[in-house]
Amino acid sequence: VQLQASGGGLVQAGGALRLSCAASGRTFSGYSMAWFRQAPGKEREFVAHITRNNAKFYADSVKGRFTISRDNANTAVYLQMNSLKTEDTADYYCAAHRGDISFRMGDYAYWGQGTLVTVSS
Repeated sequence: VQLQASGGGLVQAGGALRLSCAASGRTFSGYSMAWFRQAPGKEREFVAHITRNNAKFYADSVKGRFTISRDNANTAVYLQMNSLKTEDTADYYCAAHRGDISFRMGDYAYWGQGTLVTVSS
């Protein structure tokens, strides 16, 4: 599966953005999907995860502010980000793997390019 992330940009603190990740391939519904992010000078970290069965998981730092969703018909996954904070500034990456629940980057074989989110104070 090939992934293409989009939707990043510059937003003020407290604002919102919606990231999209378009996936190629007819077997999209068979993949669990996730968003990770990497801030400048920091390691890449888990943000949100949605399984093949639509179970959703979030990092504590984004719980209650971010919502992950998927549209199997349109082979896409989304990340709605509300109440953005300056510490949310990062490159955001979507990723896919054939297994079930996983928060580990090493389990994800397929990655999109990053989309940059910059939150200003």
